[in-house]
Parts: sequence; structure tokens; C-alpha cells
Amino acid sequence: MNRAIEVKRGSIYVPVEIYDTYFAGLEAVIVLIRDDKLMILPVRQMAAGGCLLKVRNARGDRVATAPDVFEAHGLAEFSIANLEVRWSAEDGALVADLPSPP
Repeated sequence: MNRAIEVKRGSIYVPVEIYDTYFAGLEAVIVLIRDDKLMILPVRQMAAGGCLLKVRNARGDRVATAPDVFEAHGLAEFSIANLEVRWSAEDGALVADLPSPP
């Protein structure tokens, strides 16, 4: 299974395989950046807030838009394809290491 997402200017593109594995049936996630890691946490109740996981195409890929989170960390223009992700049971989140700035 593809274990990579794409990030473009504050939007996180999640392939359907990753959505089905970690976020099936959910409509929202919380996006955080902590210690140079992008963290995507499932939201079980919409009242808790978060970013909507919008259906992007007929295949079922999703997109979450969180430009404020990236902007707060000086990453408003950050874009990367094939950002490897892993599940962290400790954090209860899908986690990706963000590359260090050049």
C-alpha cells in the first residue's frame, strides 16, 4: 500500500488507501505540526472541530485544508509530493517527518 501523502500550500492530499486504513468513516481531522513532524489526528465527533476531509475525486481520495497551521510555522508555501507517513500509536496520529529547510 502507498504510505505517502502530498502537501501543497496548506492542503494535505490523502490517498483513499490511507483514508480507509486510518480514517474510515470520519469527516474531519486535526492537523498539527510539532517537533518538525506533521501530525494528522482522527476526529471522532464533528463537534470537536478540526479540518474537513473533503472527497477529492470519484476514487475516494481526500483533502484536508489547514493553511493556518502551515503558516504559523513559516510553511505557507511548503509543497512536497510523496511525503512518507506512518501511524504512531503513542500520538494517536498519522505522522510524517517534515524535511529540514535548505
